[in-house]
Amino acid sequence: MINKNFNKGIFLTAIGSFWWGFLGVLYFKYISFVGHVEVVIHRSLWTCVTLLLTTFFFSKWKIFFKLFFNKKKLFLLFISGFLIFINWSTWIYAISNNRVIDASFGYFIMPIISIFLGYFFLKEKISNKAKLAVAIVTFSILYLIIIDFKSIPWTGLVVAISWSVYNLVRKKINVDTDIGLLIESLFILPFITVAFYIITINSFNDFDISNPTLMFILILAGPMTVIPLFLYVRGVELCGLGPTGMIFYITPTLQFLLGYFLFNEALNFEKLLSFILIWIAVFIYLKDLYENN
Repeated sequence: MINKNFNKGIFLTAIGSFWWGFLGVLYFKYISFVGHVEVVIHRSLWTCVTLLLTTFFFSKWKIFFKLFFNKKKLFLLFISGFLIFINWSTWIYAISNNRVIDASFGYFIMPIISIFLGYFFLKEKISNKAKLAVAIVTFSILYLIIIDFKSIPWTGLVVAISWSVYNLVRKKINVDTDIGLLIESLFILPFITVAFYIITINSFNDFDISNPTLMFILILAGPMTVIPLFLYVRGVELCGLGPTGMIFYITPTLQFLLGYFLFNEALNFEKLLSFILIWIAVFIYLKDLYENN
């Protein structure tokens, strides 16, 4: 039974990672013509609606309302909501502006940054190999700063740091992933509602009842965000953080390949060398995970 659950967890994590790295990129690239601001609005709005439906379907309202009596958790969810909004906005900006490779850079280094944050803020133990991986990532970023400042993948760094700090905050909350994301989405909702009103009254919106097909495609931004999240989280529950941490690298690998081969994004020597250093750090990190799980 344990092996069966483990294999199921591996499969679900792989599907979730593939969804994020391949289907997610193609979908958000496809709708990027509406402008990244409106895409962020629809991703936030329809993610909220999708999570309201899943909360109803799985009868999780007790967990949802219980959180409202915990002011500390609500405050932390407000902070994490702000961080996830920055992450979504930056990632969608990267996809819309031919910076998919830069986005993949962020997802390659994100787990290693999380190790660094866990060590300093949560007093988590860190192996010598993990320390080496952190040092190599730091060096690769400093290398770009010194050698070719313009080549620094800023969008990737923002994606990595916002997601890593987001995970750090969420570790302190200890709440169901979907319920936490729902409350975060509800915190974001007033801001995106105002933003959507502003672009609508100025006729900058593409979401319009006169084009029901496009409306449906934009509404899919909710399920396209929530489904891979559910798959990945369920995979973690079944087979643990170590194995899923290794499988997660399907996501940035696919993003990098799409950016370079399908979208023909530029990759100069300095950035390529930085990526090679990152891949060495990732190899060390994955080897350490494998040996300790």
